[in-house]
Amino acid sequence: MIREELAKRKLPSPFVDENGVQITTAEQWEKHREKIKKILSYEEYGNLPGKPDEMFFTTVSSNERFCASEATHEKIIMTIVMNGRAFSFPFYFTYPNKPGKFPTVILINFKADVPHRYLPSEEINAQDVAVASFCYTDFTADDWDFTNGFSGVLFPDGKRGPHDTGKIAMWAWAAMRIFDYLETRDNVDLNNVSVAGHSRLGKTALYAGAFDERFAFAYSNDSGCGGAAISRDKVGEDLTAVYTRFGFWFCEHFAKYQGKEHSMPHDQHFLHALVAPRNLYVASAETDQWADPESEYLGCIAAGQAYEYYGKKPLVYPDRFPEVDEVLHDGTIGYHLRSGSHYFSRRDWNYFIKYMKENKR
Repeated sequence: MIREELAKRKLPSPFVDENGVQITTAEQWEKHREKIKKILSYEEYGNLPGKPDEMFFTTVSSNERFCASEATHEKIIMTIVMNGRAFSFPFYFTYPNKPGKFPTVILINFKADVPHRYLPSEEINAQDVAVASFCYTDFTADDWDFTNGFSGVLFPDGKRGPHDTGKIAMWAWAAMRIFDYLETRDNVDLNNVSVAGHSRLGKTALYAGAFDERFAFAYSNDSGCGGAAISRDKVGEDLTAVYTRFGFWFCEHFAKYQGKEHSMPHDQHFLHALVAPRNLYVASAETDQWADPESEYLGCIAAGQAYEYYGKKPLVYPDRFPEVDEVLHDGTIGYHLRSGSHYFSRRDWNYFIKYMKENKR
């Protein structure tokens, strides 16, 4: 049933090289990976910024009595120097008050609040998991203004070329720079760092995990169009709907595919496949038809061959669409379909943390 559903979408294959030769080994895939990145950058997200010239981290507050003294909560200011300009933004690091190196989640969030409705800090830290979080609009605004925040470092006049970076790539780049910070900490298990986000920030987390191979896990929650969901024949939000309202998330070139998804040389499973052989986790919600759980699920399955190159099990799934509250944790790609609507719930967090611990490196 599922393979028949995928066949109906008529997806392009990321597993064929530029000469039309089928890729069959991990070595071939590793060489082809950069080609896939170039396709996604040129066609959809824009070119990822390079590394900064300099970075500075300043801890401006530290609360060791956070969550009934079970955790420490720090506020850190990151200053980035790039293209002769300096830009600063805050992020937050919470970790258990005990010795050891902790698996850590970099959460790209909608607010700076810690805790937040999408960040149940006490419950997460109690499971011996640390979280580094930041508010995405503290980095650059969620609008067409490309002079705001870090956008102004890249585009002082606010003008982009057709393949210049969009906001999703910028927010993902910020998460990568927070990983740079985590590399300076002695209480972070650097082999088990995840990147996570919900909705538009789920798109961002998936992109960050695909383009930065330091992340052991990429967790995309209810990300839909431009994220985990296949674009071809998607229901709910399609490319026209997402680009009309939020075209600044992508490069300007991507506008040409509005209503023409079948003409794209790629689809979202190209992004999923880049995460291999590391762990990919996708979560959907039962009534979130705008994101389209079926298309998110199919995206996971369509990327499976990349994992097989490394001898890894991809998503282990029944030959049907998932039932509500079904959890699929047996593969290097994990998935669950939660009951309810578009939201990043405690249940979502608990499913993912369980999966992360089951697959810890």
